[in-house]
Amino acid sequence: MSSSAKALDPAFQGVGQRPGTEIWRIENFQPVPLPKSDHGKFYMGDSYIVLQTTPGKGGAYLYDIHFWIGKDTSQDEAGTAAIKTVELDAVLGGRAVQHRELQGHESDKFLSYFKPCIIPLEGGVATGFKKAEEEAFEIRLYVCKGKRVVRLKQVPFARSSLNHDDVFILDTEKKIYQFNGANSNIQERGKALEVIQFLKEKYHEGTCDVAIVDDGKLDTESDSGEFWVLFGGFAPIGKKVANEDDIIPETTPAKLYSITDGEVKVVEGELSKGLLENNKCYLLDCGAEIFVWVGRVTQMEERKAASQAAEEFVASQNRPKATRLTRLIQGYETRSFKSNFDSWPAGSAAPGAEEGRGKVAALLKQQGVGLKGMTKSAPVNEEVPPLLEGGGKMEVWCINGSSKTPLPKEDVGKFYSGDCYIILYTYHSGDRKEDYLLCCWFGNDSLEEDQKMAARLANTMSNSLKGRPVQGRIFQGKEPPQFVALFQPIVILKGGLSTGYKKSIAEKGLSDETYTADSVALFRISGTSVHNDKAVQVDAVATSLNSAECFLLQSGSSIFTWHGNQSTFEQQQLAAKIAEFLKPGVALKHAKEGTESSAFWFALGGKQSYTSKKFSPETVRDPHLFTFSFNKGDISNSESWLIPWKFQVEEVYNFSQDDLLTEDILILDTHAEVFVWVGQSVDPKEKQNVFDIGQKYIEMAVSLDGLSPSVPLYKVTEGNEPSFFTTYFLWDPIKATVQGNSFQKKAALLFGLGHHVVEERSNGNQGGPTQRASALAALSSAFNPSSGKSSHLDRSNGSNQGGTTQRASALAALSSAFNSSPGSKTPGLRPSGTGQGSQRRAAVAALSSVLTAEKKQTPETSPSRSPPSETNLPAEVKSETLFEAEGSEGVAEVKEMEETASVSESNGGEDSERKQDTEHGESDDGNGQSTFSYDQLKAHSDNPVKGIDFKRREAYLSDEEFQTIFGVTKEAFYKMPKWKQDMQKKKFDLF
Repeated sequence: MSSSAKALDPAFQGVGQRPGTEIWRIENFQPVPLPKSDHGKFYMGDSYIVLQTTPGKGGAYLYDIHFWIGKDTSQDEAGTAAIKTVELDAVLGGRAVQHRELQGHESDKFLSYFKPCIIPLEGGVATGFKKAEEEAFEIRLYVCKGKRVVRLKQVPFARSSLNHDDVFILDTEKKIYQFNGANSNIQERGKALEVIQFLKEKYHEGTCDVAIVDDGKLDTESDSGEFWVLFGGFAPIGKKVANEDDIIPETTPAKLYSITDGEVKVVEGELSKGLLENNKCYLLDCGAEIFVWVGRVTQMEERKAASQAAEEFVASQNRPKATRLTRLIQGYETRSFKSNFDSWPAGSAAPGAEEGRGKVAALLKQQGVGLKGMTKSAPVNEEVPPLLEGGGKMEVWCINGSSKTPLPKEDVGKFYSGDCYIILYTYHSGDRKEDYLLCCWFGNDSLEEDQKMAARLANTMSNSLKGRPVQGRIFQGKEPPQFVALFQPIVILKGGLSTGYKKSIAEKGLSDETYTADSVALFRISGTSVHNDKAVQVDAVATSLNSAECFLLQSGSSIFTWHGNQSTFEQQQLAAKIAEFLKPGVALKHAKEGTESSAFWFALGGKQSYTSKKFSPETVRDPHLFTFSFNKGDISNSESWLIPWKFQVEEVYNFSQDDLLTEDILILDTHAEVFVWVGQSVDPKEKQNVFDIGQKYIEMAVSLDGLSPSVPLYKVTEGNEPSFFTTYFLWDPIKATVQGNSFQKKAALLFGLGHHVVEERSNGNQGGPTQRASALAALSSAFNPSSGKSSHLDRSNGSNQGGTTQRASALAALSSAFNSSPGSKTPGLRPSGTGQGSQRRAAVAALSSVLTAEKKQTPETSPSRSPPSETNLPAEVKSETLFEAEGSEGVAEVKEMEETASVSESNGGEDSERKQDTEHGESDDGNGQSTFSYDQLKAHSDNPVKGIDFKRREAYLSDEEFQTIFGVTKEAFYKMPKWKQDMQKKKFDLF
């Protein structure tokens, strides 16, 4: 740390040392660190500084500093927060992105640190803090806005505050109500449920009831009646009245200004990166967001003056409060800043870009996923990505004109660079039915018309499989690990066999270099394991050799294996495997570097010098998730909707599985691959353009982020996510199977667990409801013996007595009971002995009989066949379409769980208890000892421990040693996405 940095505020000493959030509150004009227990609490009378540290490319840390200004804070305190933010940036090396956050208008990035929301509290340092426990419970009414991050605002508790366009939460002492305006967004309704769950746990000890009230639907004896009584009785509500806080600033064409001595002047000329001089500061006005760009060699005082000038610029123009103000340093520009330029040429690396304290991780092996039957192990410390299940069915076709020709089994794995191929791999993953990977592979020398034909035929194949396959577009040289691993081996050959390729080279007068079994051919062997083993035909000359690799030389009937002095044993093994693949039964001639025969050099046209440089893998980066927007009105109008200025992306920060909303299409960019995820409820017209959307994104990322134009691109549909996609999330398979819109899904997941929904509707069938009630009662008793409460999500008292109960809620409860995930806080799921096991079995048996009866009744009219109508439902949570009611699958699930319950009972519940303890980080070796030393638990220990779950070595560390090694608590560690956990475990040899 520089001497100037040391002279700055002592509260900032040692900051930014590890990923995470650090917060300071301004007290008496000084930053005071806030304990982690108070993170997320923001008082309206105060100002705060929030530092978020994240891993970046090349191993460096990236920093975001946010200064939050409460609506009642003083101007002096707000100014102090802004100045201290600049000082904090200096401590961090002057490369942080700075954000101004006004209460009620916080950025998505800021709110993503405090999910599901922040609830600003009254008071502050100067005026004193109000403590909830010191005052009587006060009924509060909130308006809840946001699809992925929530902006929660308290409004007056009065009927006049309600409207038809928003979602409201009424928090009373005994019950929390959600009021859905008739025109409110379905995704905002779903997020509001998360807020209700948060309020319930934080302020009601998890015991209050929850009710859903729909705008325009009144039942005096139901929850809606209770709701309106609180407002003095039912009466029509008015239209939404816009106020200053509701004004959303418009995005305008970017305009650049220079900032000199506090004066802001327009910069003339076309907007380009070249206009930005490294010794000056600039302001880029984009309407909704204003950026202050700071040159790398500017001084701290200049930077403070530029920030102040920007504040004055915003104030002078009377911009809406929601206008964002962001300050960034040269070399650390954000995507949203760079996207205002037509292109952003890559320059020299910013100082410190490669000076990281940690290492960024990417593709990591997902638990329990891999190629079955493969015993070959990767070298120590190698990153092993998630691979598809082995033992599936492989089919490959070569494109020939307007048709596809199937490859014989012996040629599967041979790809000619002049041709295009379609690959269909059918496999089984977990409990699902057949899964599919459907890829097009394009050779570097293939024809554009062949590529288009391959894509068209693959799309037809996908449609015939009801759109379930993961579709991929893969270019030669960019084959991803899960693709390579399917072919043992994979060989890329020169030339092509298709009629289109042959015709093309003939028209161009080029010689045909297509590989044949009799030609002279040289192959470079690369890779160290099943996921990166590959052989590529290169020019048959000595300059193609490399001391760091192995090569195969085919000359007439002979095949030489050439081992470079720096080559690995794995490469040497692969060379022999490739030789057998190309010429079965051939006798190999071995040539170690330096011992080559004259025949070897003769085949290569003579001995020449060659390189010994090792291949450097591409820098791996953290994944990013994006939403996008375009002009939907033009979607069917040629390709006009893909005009560049109409295509915009917005990042989803700190993303999770919950951000994959069923009504949306999202883009996941891992830098190594790009996925376009398609929700089940997406408009069919939009689904047709998925690859166009992905290509448009790639073109944008190529110019802004240096993404390879030939990066693999996938289409992934909801419910069919493969392991190499889910590895980037803390994936819960139950969430992926719940049916319905965003609100219905969230309602089932949050309130279907350990609760039963009272449904008083009938269809003339009295036996069904009785059986269902018995099953649900048994489930409730088994998993929540102390709970007698209903979630009251729906209590309509109509005359209809028999609609189907949401059986999948029960299945979710069962699955959670037997397969609880780390960090789960669901109460009542731990068995207490054999009696509890008996209850489980009774619950499962009751549910099984229900499912069997349902299947026998009207399977052809399963409610899952048609989407629910929003207008016909008093509350979406009681929709019969929440889950797919395919009886045979459900019964199979139940039978499997019944067997599990039986085993659990016979073991007195020990297995379930031990599993739950382990998944919460409490491990037992079976002999009473629960913790071991780090030296014993390391994968390469000299004194290894025995009898533990080796996939979870870290769980056996003591709490103190765990925090010393990982820098976080166990609880925080298990909240990380799976791939980040694995990154840390590999770093410390605990994988």
